[in-house]
Amino acid sequence: MCHHTQQTFSFTCLLTPKQGDRKALCFGDQKFNLHEIGMEFEPKAIHPLPGSLDICLITETPLEEMIQRLKAFDVPIEQGPVPRTGAKGPIMSIYFRDPDRNLIEVSNYISS
Repeated sequence: MCHHTQQTFSFTCLLTPKQGDRKALCFGDQKFNLHEIGMEFEPKAIHPLPGSLDICLITETPLEEMIQRLKAFDVPIEQGPVPRTGAKGPIMSIYFRDPDRNLIEVSNYISS
């Protein structure tokens, strides 16, 4: 849920339009549909509210490349790279916020 899908959609070049006017954040094989207030479509969260989403995205892109890309768009890194524990093992993560102030974590699995 966001205040303005176009602003959120423009936040990064990792986005692609889906199903006509629908928009989604696409990151590798992961996709998150954007719902604009008053223009929600089904299916959606039971009680969608702006600013209610924190997500972790796993990527094979080196975090240093992600950091440089975020810097190119003047997106501040809030934390990281820092070690964390992912669903499948140790990860290295960076944290930043989208235009609606959702916390976004982008991580690489650490090879042993």
